[in-house]
Amino acid sequence: MAEDHRVPWFPAWGIQFSEPLVDPQNVISTFNEWRPNDRWLLLAYPAAASEIHLWTVWHALRRNELRNSMVGNNVDTEFLRLISGTHQIRIAFQRAGLKQGDERAWLVYLPEFGTEYPFSTDNGELKIPRDTFNDATPDANRLMLHLKSSLITERPMPTENGLQRIGNDSNFKDSNFIELESAFMLHAAMADIST
Repeated sequence: MAEDHRVPWFPAWGIQFSEPLVDPQNVISTFNEWRPNDRWLLLAYPAAASEIHLWTVWHALRRNELRNSMVGNNVDTEFLRLISGTHQIRIAFQRAGLKQGDERAWLVYLPEFGTEYPFSTDNGELKIPRDTFNDATPDANRLMLHLKSSLITERPMPTENGLQRIGNDSNFKDSNFIELESAFMLHAAMADIST
């Protein structure tokens, strides 16, 4: 990771299953048995758009968590809800959770830094520790072994398929990276808009 990148890598590892999932619940049960805590989750592979997207959703999660205003009972559920752009937990799992036929997923760790909203610092700027990804990698590697999965050496990329997976049915056929990334972030912001 280059030091001049816009943000550090989000603690997410792309994983490939040995075969398409027949019963996602088996994988989820194994994962829940071995994950260190509820700050770890499995995310549908197309649901992650970029480092900026994941850090933005994480920031909204931490804000809700620190304000005691989460809709989900746990941080993992709340993250799925936010990334799915919905207020409904059931829909969040349908959109951003694992489905039958999935061959890939993101193994995600939700860091727990920042002690008050809005993460005030001396100069008013949130600093993301650059070691966040590396520090969580040993736990991620252990989880990959338990899931009998292998590491995918790609980082998140926004796709039209990903937007459809999380429930955004708009036409983004000729959109570029920035437009797609922006659409993912706008979709996540819709999670807490009252209708």
